[in-house]
Amino acid sequence: MGDSDDKADMLQVSEDTAHQISVDPWYQVGFVLTTGVNSAYVLGYSASIMVPLGWIGGTCGLILAAAISMYANALLARLHEVGSKRHIRYRDLAGHIYGRKMYSLTWALQYINLFMINTGFIILAGQALKATYVLFRDDGVLKLPYCIALSGFVCALFAFGIPYLSALRIWLGFSTFFSLIYIAVAFVLSLRDGITTPAKDYTIPQSHSARIFTTIGAVANLVFAYNTGMLPEIQATIRPPVIKNMEKALWFQFAVGSLPFYAVTFMGYWAYGSSTSSFLLNSVKGPIWIKSVANLSTFLQTVIALHIFASPMYEFLDTRYGSGHGGPFAIHNIMFRVGVRGGYLTVNTLVAAMLPFLGDFMSLTGALSTFPLTFVLANHMYLMVKRNKLPTFQKFWHWLNVVVFSLLSIIAAVAALRLIMVDSSTYHLFADL
Repeated sequence: MGDSDDKADMLQVSEDTAHQISVDPWYQVGFVLTTGVNSAYVLGYSASIMVPLGWIGGTCGLILAAAISMYANALLARLHEVGSKRHIRYRDLAGHIYGRKMYSLTWALQYINLFMINTGFIILAGQALKATYVLFRDDGVLKLPYCIALSGFVCALFAFGIPYLSALRIWLGFSTFFSLIYIAVAFVLSLRDGITTPAKDYTIPQSHSARIFTTIGAVANLVFAYNTGMLPEIQATIRPPVIKNMEKALWFQFAVGSLPFYAVTFMGYWAYGSSTSSFLLNSVKGPIWIKSVANLSTFLQTVIALHIFASPMYEFLDTRYGSGHGGPFAIHNIMFRVGVRGGYLTVNTLVAAMLPFLGDFMSLTGALSTFPLTFVLANHMYLMVKRNKLPTFQKFWHWLNVVVFSLLSIIAAVAALRLIMVDSSTYHLFADL
């Protein structure tokens, strides 16, 4: 009776997709992952990770989070081919292993995760535009909500022209170039400022009770920094052998792609200590033209990075509601993207303009979605699929990960919600931060 119930609940997922799959070399996928790690979010990690944790806690946390994230992502990559078929979407994999309810729950978690990441990207792009404007005219005319609206419009234009994730290709090169510009500028100018300002305060701020919540939020940011929450969708684009090539891409991300991220995070904290800005380019001092180039590079890289994290939603909309015929640049398909993707990004932009509290988005996203998707589900799904082949100690290890990260997810969500409540009492909707 139990077997028949399991079969009835087993979800048969479709492998049909309107997007390209199985065409990208491993190094292109590696650059996709690296684009996420070295996105403009890195300009906030000195403040959101190092300041609450300090030198010892922040450094150990970054190293430990990298190791745990690499392990969890490798587990997830090895589950890409289960039941003699590829699972090109996270929700498809969960549906195959658990059934229809987990398919829906996983899709909901992933949607929240990616929606909030994209909202944060639009906030970042708006901050970069405003920072550029303030360098030349600090008259208060161009406010942050206006910059966020302009950023959302540019992101929409980019989304209309890039039909699917694999089509980024040369744009990944531009993304890497833009990342290196703002990271190099932030690194060099922070180094110069740090040398000329010998007295630095590395004291962890706030009272003991408040410090507990900020520490928990920083732990959520550590998880957020390394993980995408959409590994199966990225792995879907890679050429066979999909598991071996995905592991190569992951090693590239964590061994090479993370180095710029470490450099700018540590240098920003070393130079400014506890007074580090939540957007590092606001702390650095230097020639206006150099800071302008860095801010504009931040804006442009953010437009490209957002497209990566929006691609699962685009794939769902294109596959479910698209015409299914004609090339990606046929007029009717372009108009479809204008209407559907434009609508999606309009909602993103409206939320970004209403709630421009960047650190809160990172903390809550890490708590509600990244913890469950990357650590809890990855370990439990691996247990479900490999349970008859795993020794007792390995089973214990995976169960320990499931329990610990489930508890961390709950605790971090409470801390993030508290942070949002504090900020909500300080700032108003459509605030000009």
